[in-house]
Amino acid sequence: MLLPSDTPWNRCLEFAELSLLLSNPNPRVGCVITAADGREIGSGHTQQAGGPHAEVMALRDAQSRSETVAGATAYVTLEPCSHHGRTPPCCDALIAAQVARVVVATTDPNPRVASQGLERLRAAGIQVDLLPTDHPVAIRSRELNIGFFSRMMRGTPWVRMKIAASLDGITALPNGQSQWITGEAAREDGHRWRARACAVLTGAGTVLEDNPRLDARLPDLVRQPHLAVIDSRLDTPPTARLFEPPHGGLQRGLWFFHAEADNPRAENLQQHGADTISMPGANGKVDLGAAMRELARREVNELHVEAGAKLNASLLREGWVDELLVYLAPRLLGQGAGMAPFGPLERLADGTPLRWLDTQALGTDLRLRARIHGRDAFITNR
Repeated sequence: MLLPSDTPWNRCLEFAELSLLLSNPNPRVGCVITAADGREIGSGHTQQAGGPHAEVMALRDAQSRSETVAGATAYVTLEPCSHHGRTPPCCDALIAAQVARVVVATTDPNPRVASQGLERLRAAGIQVDLLPTDHPVAIRSRELNIGFFSRMMRGTPWVRMKIAASLDGITALPNGQSQWITGEAAREDGHRWRARACAVLTGAGTVLEDNPRLDARLPDLVRQPHLAVIDSRLDTPPTARLFEPPHGGLQRGLWFFHAEADNPRAENLQQHGADTISMPGANGKVDLGAAMRELARREVNELHVEAGAKLNASLLREGWVDELLVYLAPRLLGQGAGMAPFGPLERLADGTPLRWLDTQALGTDLRLRARIHGRDAFITNR
C-alpha cells in the first residue's frame, strides 16, 4: 500500500526520518498536527537526547504560525511518552494544548510507556486511535526504530554487520591490504550507516592491522556513534588513531571489552579516555552475549559492526548478527581473507538463511542488504 504524498502520515514519516542521525538513543519520531479542515498547522521531529520530542516540536511550530491547536488532530509515529525521562511527558503537552484527537502509528515498547501514554490521553478526554499493527505506517515506524524496539524488547541492540568485499568475497589480501576495495560512493554510504548507529563495534585485530578511526565523517553531524572494541588482552596501544578526536571534534565513548579481570594495561587505556569492561568468556575470549547486554544497558539501539573475518565469524556463529550490509566491488581478488569463515558445515541446509531487503548501485559498486531469517520477529509479530 502506497501512501499519497500529501497525507499527514507521509509527512510524519518524512519528519521521523529527519531524526535518523540526531535522536539516538531516543527513537526517531515525527508528528504532524492538522486543523479541522485538514490543513497542516504544525509539524516536528525528535531532537537530540535531552531536547524536545516530536510532539513538542510540532506544538511549537503551530504556535510560531499563530495557529490554534485546541480541537486539532495530532498524528504521531510512536506513542507519546507518559513518563519523566530527559524531558517531561509528551502526553502532558498534548493534553495542555487541548488537542481533540491523537492518532498513533504504533505503541512504545518501553515498559515505562507501553500503552500508558494512550490511556493517559484517553483519561483526559482525548480521542485516541491506534493503527493496526499491519498498517504500512506502523510497519515503517517500527522499522525506522528497529534498534530501539530491539533494546526494549530483547535487551540487546540490533546488530548490523558491514562488509566490503570483492565479487569473489575477499575482504583483504593475504598481506592484509584492504584499503580500498570499494569506491568513494560506497565508503560515503558506509559513513551514513555508521552515523545512524548508536555505536560502532570492531575487534583488536582490525585496530592493530588497519589503525582506523572508525568515526562518521559527514558534514553537519551533531553526534558521533560510540566506539566499542572487542580486545580480549587489551592489545590496543594508546597511540591508536581511534583515540584521536573524531570528525567535527564531537565526543564519543571508547569502550574496550576484555577477558581478564585484572589486566595491567587497563589503567593506561583509561588514562587516555577509554572505559575498560571485563567480560570474560570461554577460552580467554570476551563473552559476546554479555557484551551485547552491556551495550544495551548503555542505551545502544543499533550496533554497526566493522570488524575482521574472525570477529565476524564469531558474531555469526554465536547468533548475534541481525542484518548484513555488504558492499561488493566489481573485481576478483582470488586469495585473501573471507567475509566470515565460521564453518565448516556438513550440509547446505545448515547455512544461515537470509532475506534480501534491497540492493543499490553506488558508483561502480553494489550494496546488498540482507536480514537473517526470523531475527525481526519481535517487531513483525508485534
